[in-house]
Amino acid sequence: EMQLVESGGGLVLAGGSLRLSCAAASGFTFDDYAIGWFRQAPGKEREGVSCISSGNGGTYYARSVKGRFTITSDNAQNTVYLQMNSMKTEDTAVYYCAVHSGYGSCSDWEMNHYYGIDYWGKGTLVTVSP
Repeated sequence: EMQLVESGGGLVLAGGSLRLSCAAASGFTFDDYAIGWFRQAPGKEREGVSCISSGNGGTYYARSVKGRFTITSDNAQNTVYLQMNSMKTEDTAVYYCAVHSGYGSCSDWEMNHYYGIDYWGKGTLVTVSP
């Protein structure tokens, strides 16, 4: 139903920056969705990184990225961005764009409930070199 197209992953040195983007090819309204990123590193569970929603949750950042990452939206192009600054080696992971449909809320990201996500992007690899 919904197609999510991710871009921006790659290799960066520790302390550097990357910007991820996620575009909804089928279109959606933030009034009806929460959208953001999960990530998964080798040997670890998938964890919620950041989310933006028109619901009560507003924006959400995992404690490990707060102050370094910023999530924004471009409603005209149905696209969200994750600006990642001051990157650390522990940020290395596959990053997945994710959407929870219906009521707009970031609770799935807050609770690391990846099983509550309705739509997933294919994932983009981010590697931070020391």
